[in-house]
Amino acid sequence: MPESVCLWVHLCNVRRRIKPKEKLIAKQRVFQSLKGPVHLRGPSDKITSVAIPLAMTVTSVALIVRGIYDMSQNIGKKEA
Repeated sequence: MPESVCLWVHLCNVRRRIKPKEKLIAKQRVFQSLKGPVHLRGPSDKITSVAIPLAMTVTSVALIVRGIYDMSQNIGKKEA
């Protein structure tokens, strides 16, 4: 294939992958009209800002409670 044809085919494929400018402008208007922080507005942000810290908190509290119980019952004590 000549180089000019390859470049043209590549540019056509790139244009298909790029979102239309109207959609981008519509999303920008939505985010610009929001009041307050906009970094936690997407649906997937709830996973990183709520679910993961909640899971870590529950796990750490469970391990602390288990450790306190084991110490109070002398479970797992090494014999000297």
